[in-house]
Amino acid sequence: MTGDKSYGLTTQEAARRLQEVGPNQLAEKKPTSRWTILARQFTSLLILMLIVAAAIAAALGETVDAIAIMLVVVLNGILGFAQEWRTETALAALKNMLATEARVVRDGAQVMIDTRQIVPGDLVILEGGDKVPADLVLTTGMRLKVDESILTGESVPVDKTLGDEATRLFMGSNVVAGRAEGVVHATGSKTEFGNIAELTASIDVGQTHLQAQLGRLARLLGGVAVGLAALVLVAGLMTGRPLQEMFLTSIALAVAMVPEGLPAVVTITLALGASAMLRRQSLVRRLQAVETLGAATVICTDKTGTLTENAMTVTRVWTPARSYDVSGTGYDPAGHIATDGTRVRTADDARLAELIDVGLSCNHAELSRIGDGWRMVGDPTEGALVTLAFKGWARLPDVADRLAEIPFDADRKRMSVVMQRGEHLVQMVKGAPESVLDVCDRVQGLDGTAQALTPEDRAEIERVAADMASDGRRLLGFARRIVDDPMAEEHGLVFLGIVGMIDPPRPEVRQAVGLCRSAGIRVVMITGDAPLTAAAIAREIGLEVHSVLTGADLDALSDDELQEKLNGNTHFARTAPAHKMRLVEMLQQRGNLVAMTGDGVNDAPALRQADIGIAMGQRGTDVAKDASDLVLLDDNFATIVGAVEEGRRQFANIQRFVRYLLSSNAGEVVAIVINLFLGGPLIFLATQILWMNLVTDGVTAVALGMEKAAPDVMAQPPVPKDHPILDATGLVMIVCFGIYTGSASLWLFYTHLPEGADLARTMAFTGMVLFEKVSVFAFRSFRLPLFRIGFFSNRPLLIAFAAMMGAQVAAVYWPPLQNLLHTVPLSLEQLQVLGLLALPLIVVPEVLKFARGSRTRGISQAPR
Repeated sequence: MTGDKSYGLTTQEAARRLQEVGPNQLAEKKPTSRWTILARQFTSLLILMLIVAAAIAAALGETVDAIAIMLVVVLNGILGFAQEWRTETALAALKNMLATEARVVRDGAQVMIDTRQIVPGDLVILEGGDKVPADLVLTTGMRLKVDESILTGESVPVDKTLGDEATRLFMGSNVVAGRAEGVVHATGSKTEFGNIAELTASIDVGQTHLQAQLGRLARLLGGVAVGLAALVLVAGLMTGRPLQEMFLTSIALAVAMVPEGLPAVVTITLALGASAMLRRQSLVRRLQAVETLGAATVICTDKTGTLTENAMTVTRVWTPARSYDVSGTGYDPAGHIATDGTRVRTADDARLAELIDVGLSCNHAELSRIGDGWRMVGDPTEGALVTLAFKGWARLPDVADRLAEIPFDADRKRMSVVMQRGEHLVQMVKGAPESVLDVCDRVQGLDGTAQALTPEDRAEIERVAADMASDGRRLLGFARRIVDDPMAEEHGLVFLGIVGMIDPPRPEVRQAVGLCRSAGIRVVMITGDAPLTAAAIAREIGLEVHSVLTGADLDALSDDELQEKLNGNTHFARTAPAHKMRLVEMLQQRGNLVAMTGDGVNDAPALRQADIGIAMGQRGTDVAKDASDLVLLDDNFATIVGAVEEGRRQFANIQRFVRYLLSSNAGEVVAIVINLFLGGPLIFLATQILWMNLVTDGVTAVALGMEKAAPDVMAQPPVPKDHPILDATGLVMIVCFGIYTGSASLWLFYTHLPEGADLARTMAFTGMVLFEKVSVFAFRSFRLPLFRIGFFSNRPLLIAFAAMMGAQVAAVYWPPLQNLLHTVPLSLEQLQVLGLLALPLIVVPEVLKFARGSRTRGISQAPR
């Protein structure tokens, strides 16, 4: 016997099938090795340019220069590797999607086995709280409800009944109530879960926004550096200078043009940002991801569990006598029931007590306190009714009083029980309001007695139900009657009222959505839930809703028609994974940088397709996490707002230190080129150039990258997708600073040249270092003067400034560094000259920013 409905598979047959189809697990890509992660830190164009420069320096015998450049390259690689490896290790610890064991029937006996050992044909037994280990065909089921939101996004559990189309159970879904047996239909990658995982893996992940911008900058700098070096080489040869000297000068010029410290500064800044985000409950999987989020123009978000609590909550109760509002969210009973602003309890309101008694009796959910929180086991709608009872201080019924039960089924859309209540037997019914009305011929009157259900009463109940449903609530009707027989049929009941419940928004989401709006970011809801529910939640969290399109609507629209719909505030319901991918692609075609949030496997393809994918760390599947760039460890949509702010801070700081580093290098280039054409000796030695670019500039730039976000950063629109790191304003700053610092260094050099080349070179070298260090304060803000942002607000920068000035003092006065950098001591008078020349670099920018700010305030305050 290989297997039947009760005996299951034999051990031998199961082993044979396991050998044939393989283990019940998703096809996992081979873990990225440490060496691969380390190697890809050296693939950017800037890093390759530095490696080439180091190789040329080594070939020319400039060993110190080569070693210095390679030290920067290695530092950059170590920092990038450390962040990526830490992230991969943290993700491995988060893997908790699939159950480790499942109950199956083997050789006629129930056994617990590793889910990886399950094979097609296995008979699996499931109960409330179990996770479905493979795709199953249902063979038996009792009161079975399954949460498939991880696949479909639908927040309401699905009823599974034999004989209808919903007889399949899918891997990764959860049994919330009932008991079932099913035969395994598919395992591993052959499941629906596996199909979506393969779809996700097939999507190519392109460059991030920052990678593209840095690549563009590297190509620009590389082209200019090579072109300028070639020009200088030719010019020098034409003036009769030796080939080797001019070749070394050209290489030094190219090295001066390319900011060697930029890759390391970018990596350090992003790594520090990633550490800050981890403290704010966000795990960054790719360093450049947060900066991309800062530039996002659209956030496409799933609803269930992302915007909402994923916990059904009763918000309103209606009876023919009065209506009640219910406060609180989720399964925490810290709320109350009120009518006309007055709190009520079941002990004081007989009508409310009867309705809640029916809700508790037709119920299999359990609510218990675990530590500081509450844990619900069972159907979410039944859990909401238990929570409602706690808020009304109702007495829980004794399970022993339940004498009979007719379970809920999709055809009747109701369930009923018969309870012992003193000397009476009471039949109680709950279900869809229209279904409960069908078995009622009376209604509870205003005085609490049963009265005949008239057409007018029915119309009023239907009107109330329609009104409550229009807000996206899930409705349940309640009825009861006294019977003589526990097996009595459902008819002749008294209608008691209606309860409306919804999966409520997270309390912090509305503010987060408002911040996104003020930041110029559009939020689009894409959910598998019902259109009415989607629209209601969207409005409740502050989203504008022009229309809600379903997956079927999307299938009927051409790409051009869909683009037209995307012009308005359109949201999407009843969507499938392919729909989400199509929407992300359409939004990207409109020039948007798209962020996609989600937690289910159904979200994974769109997470990967988006410019930045954001997965939920607690409820999210491994597939979603692996497809994402950012993992929210607290599953909080509001955390995204902090990530957006951090991304914008990072981009602004990258702009700051790119401008700062290039302005420093521009001064060196101006000095070197003009000095070359003047025919003087070398103004800077190669070791001095590397000292300026790698040691002093690099440390200061890292500290500049720690500048705090501007107060109005979330009131500004996103940076356009094609906006370069180095724009026209930045070029003007670089040219102005470069001309001044280069000219001042040349003046110092030629003024002191008659006193000796070493002294002249030391003056020019120390002057350039001082100019570069002082000018950093002008780059802290492009709009606000220092007294507005606070001179001491960036303490790491002040420490870096002091430390680098101390290092330059050592370079001039400490013999080992004097020998390395070929410097001589300077007198106090000479140092005073350097200080006077540096003063305009901080005074002039501050005066200009203050004057521009005053003019802007004057215009804004002028009468209109």
